[in-house]
Amino acid sequence: MHRFARAFWLRSPGHGELREVTLPEPAPDEVLVRALYSGVSRGTETLVFRGGVPRSQHTAMRAPFQEGDFPGPVKYGYLSVGVVEQGPAALTGRTVFCLYPHQSRYVVPASAVTVVPERVPAERAVLAGTVETAVNALWDAAPLIGDRITVVGGGMVGCAVAALLARFPGVQLQLVDADPAREETARALGVDFASPADALGDRDLVVHASATEAGLTRSLALLAPEGTVVELSWYGDRTVTLPLGEAFHSRRLTLRASQVGTVSPAARPGRAYADRMALALDLLTDPALDALVTGESPFEELPSVLPKLASGEMPALCHRIRYTGTGLT
Repeated sequence: MHRFARAFWLRSPGHGELREVTLPEPAPDEVLVRALYSGVSRGTETLVFRGGVPRSQHTAMRAPFQEGDFPGPVKYGYLSVGVVEQGPAALTGRTVFCLYPHQSRYVVPASAVTVVPERVPAERAVLAGTVETAVNALWDAAPLIGDRITVVGGGMVGCAVAALLARFPGVQLQLVDADPAREETARALGVDFASPADALGDRDLVVHASATEAGLTRSLALLAPEGTVVELSWYGDRTVTLPLGEAFHSRRLTLRASQVGTVSPAARPGRAYADRMALALDLLTDPALDALVTGESPFEELPSVLPKLASGEMPALCHRIRYTGTGLT
C-alpha cells in the first residue's frame, strides 16, 4: 500500500499551499507519526513566510526536517504532536512531539520523537519547542533567588519565559509589552504586567523578546548597574541601532545573546537536546501555559491563515493547527 500525506509548503514569499507527498515505508529504527496538532511559531514562521531570512543565515535557520530552501519553495515548521502508528513497540500508540513541519503524517527516526507525558494534553504539547527555548534562555540567564527581573515582549517566547520565571522563589517579576491586551495573558500566568512607559526600573535581569529596536533600547534602560539583558529576539534581515554611547559603559551593562537550539557547555555540561526537551514537556504539566495558545484552525485552512498571522490581521501567540482524517490512500 502506498501511503500519502499532505504537507504545507511555502511556494514563494507570501504564498503557501498544501501538497500531496508520498511516504516511505518506515525502517526498523523509524516511526510513522499521524499528526494531531502542530503549532505556528508566529515570530520565526511569519519571518520565513514573508521571505525575511537573510541569505547569510539560510543554513543556520534550517529546521531539522525542512525540505527546499529559503526563500522558497520550502517546507518549514517545527512544532508537531502526533501518535506513532508504526515503529518500535515501546513507541507504537504513544503521543509524541517532533520538530517536524506542518504535515498530516510523516516518517522520522525514532530518536527524533519525544514521548509526551500522560499528564500533558496533546493540545498543549505543541508548546514544547517554545518552552525548550525558554529553558535555554534561563540556563543562559542563570537568574538568582530574589532577583528583580523583567521580560520585555509578551509574545510566544516572552510569555513562556515569564511563565517559567513565575515559579522561581522570591523573584520580583514583570512582563512588559506595548499591547495592553497582553495583560490578560500575564494575569493568566500569574505575572505582573506593565506598559513600556510604566515598567519598573533598577532590574538585575531583563529578558528581551519583543523583536523590536524600541524594546531592546527600553530593556537596557531598565537595568540596574551591572545588570544583564539576555536577547532572545531574532531580527532576520533588519538592522538594529542601540544607544551604547550613553550610560552603557559607565553602568557596566551586559547584553548577551541566547542561542536557540544550543546551550554553552559551560552553562549546563552534558545536557543534550533530548534532556532539554524532556524537561520542557514535563514543565508543560502546568495548565497555566494554555494561555499561550490563542487560536486554532484546521490544517486545510493553513494556506489562508498564515498570511493573516504574518500581517497581524489575526493576532496570536501560538496558533494551533488541528488535523483530522487519515491522510492515507
